[in-house]
Amino acid sequence: LLQLPLEHNHSLFLFGPRGTGKTSWLKAHVHDALYIDLLDPSEARRFSKDPSYLETVIPPKFAHWVIIDEIQRIPELLNVVHRLIEARKIKFILTGSSARSLRRKGVNLLAGRALIYHMHPLVIQELGDAFTLNHALKFGLLPKTFDTPDPRDFLEAYIGTYVREEVQQEGLTRNIGDFNRFLEVASFSQGHVVNASKIARELEIDRVVITNYFDILEDLLIGIRLTAFSKRAKREVIAQKKFYFFDAGIYRSLRSAGPLDTDAELDGAGFKTVFLQHLRAINDYHKLRYKIHFWHTVNDLEVDFVIYGEHGLHAFEIKRSKKVTSDSLKGLRAFKEDYPQATLHLLHLGDHTEYHSDITARPFTEALRQLPAIISDKA
Repeated sequence: LLQLPLEHNHSLFLFGPRGTGKTSWLKAHVHDALYIDLLDPSEARRFSKDPSYLETVIPPKFAHWVIIDEIQRIPELLNVVHRLIEARKIKFILTGSSARSLRRKGVNLLAGRALIYHMHPLVIQELGDAFTLNHALKFGLLPKTFDTPDPRDFLEAYIGTYVREEVQQEGLTRNIGDFNRFLEVASFSQGHVVNASKIARELEIDRVVITNYFDILEDLLIGIRLTAFSKRAKREVIAQKKFYFFDAGIYRSLRSAGPLDTDAELDGAGFKTVFLQHLRAINDYHKLRYKIHFWHTVNDLEVDFVIYGEHGLHAFEIKRSKKVTSDSLKGLRAFKEDYPQATLHLLHLGDHTEYHSDITARPFTEALRQLPAIISDKA
């Protein structure tokens, strides 16, 4: 579903977590490009030693795209990129799987000169009949999980790669052991309000460090924190943020299942994650520009996701049950009292769409398929 304006001369940033398929997409769609891979140690050393070396590897009067993969590895290259855009009208596509270094060291140098796009794990609209809810919940929707003999091995290696290559190389934390333990504990916060103080006590680490660890996950694009929706609120809402890993497979890989854990407990957060993955991807790919929130009052009335923007106000509740009950509709009805203009949606595991006054209750997978139309007001 990703579309880049390759026919234009504007340079582009393409951000997305590692493994979402940025490089594969570009190699399939951008032809005759000069490709520079900063994950290649020899390439990285060469450009890190002398960023201006970039000027010498681009042929004179080069009219095609220059792709620099994982630009955050050498943020200083952005100075040279900026100069080449201005002086030689070179067109760049710069991919990145971490926003931290760029934000610290110079992404603003390209403000207005490079359009920003995002890539996400696969969605049901891309997978078609290859999509199964079981796969999405257990292994997530990263492309590699569909063409590897053992998705579990891939996911475990993926986490190790991020910890080793991103966290250690960038010196984001002094104690990698503490960070590894934090990753597992953070998985228990999936889909929940973050209690940094509780996590700090459990790990015996300072609360400020825990907060910094969550910042790192967000900077590396593998963590998402949602704020509570509170536009013209009639009821007091909580101030804390909710946390999600960006992919259900990453969450399940980190979330160790004990003998007392139930499928409902593990899959509950998984369902919400799969929906959030789709919501973020459809929002970006269709340029809908919604802000994504949740709603949770101090009296424990809540709605899983609230999106707000020029296309309206939508509230979504995810229930892991086949039957729609009055209790499952309680949060949405309370939200409607505060925000009469909201469109209300319940996603469930039943087989049929039901209508409960102004709440549309759709089967989960069907709702995923219809999501582009639902949130673009074309349903």
